[in-house]
Amino acid sequence: MEMLSSTTFWIALGSIILTNIVLSGDNAVVIALASRNLPPAQQKKAIFWGSAAAIIMRVVLTVAAVKLLSLPYLKIIGALLLVYIGVQLLTGDDDEEGHDAKDNIWAAIRTILIADLVMSLDNVVAVAAAAQKGPEGSQLLLLIVGLGLSIPLIVFGSTILLKVMERFPVIIVLGAALLGYLAGEMLVSDPVDAAWFEVHVPHAHLVFGAAGAILVVLIGKLLSRRSAQPA
Repeated sequence: MEMLSSTTFWIALGSIILTNIVLSGDNAVVIALASRNLPPAQQKKAIFWGSAAAIIMRVVLTVAAVKLLSLPYLKIIGALLLVYIGVQLLTGDDDEEGHDAKDNIWAAIRTILIADLVMSLDNVVAVAAAAQKGPEGSQLLLLIVGLGLSIPLIVFGSTILLKVMERFPVIIVLGAALLGYLAGEMLVSDPVDAAWFEVHVPHAHLVFGAAGAILVVLIGKLLSRRSAQPA
């Protein structure tokens, strides 16, 4: 194919890979958090299939990125979902007794997909912009190849985080707080309310991001203490 011999094609491909790696740090955190309570063999499967499915979903999202982000209330709904996921991961609800390994691994993959769907709404815009640098007609191919090549890197990052969490459990709290922070940022950037927050709340992204992080940790800790109390 002529496009494969084009320097523009390879520059755009490199941009997509680099952009996805830089923007996927929070996704790696979620993947590690969702998989941490599974047996080692199940962890590897959850990380691989969760990451692969998330990348495929991200390709689909990127194709419609601009339209998706222009829809009102979408980011507000996404922010609420992120708070819910952060609290759920912090309370360890994915490790309830009575669930077999098969149930747990699918629950972990489901959590990974939901979180990636929510957090990718902003990320896909940057990836779509990188794809536009390629030759005419190569955008879809660039997206599939570029995001596909990113899978091993995201999987590797999630695996490293799992090992760190085993030694330093505080990382779990920080990961949940990160989801709350992202939720706060999404809440004030929805097309419905972004202009209002920009005018009336200085540094709204920072303020509501910090508030979201604190909210998730407080709710998660409170629910954990309640569940730990004897009936």
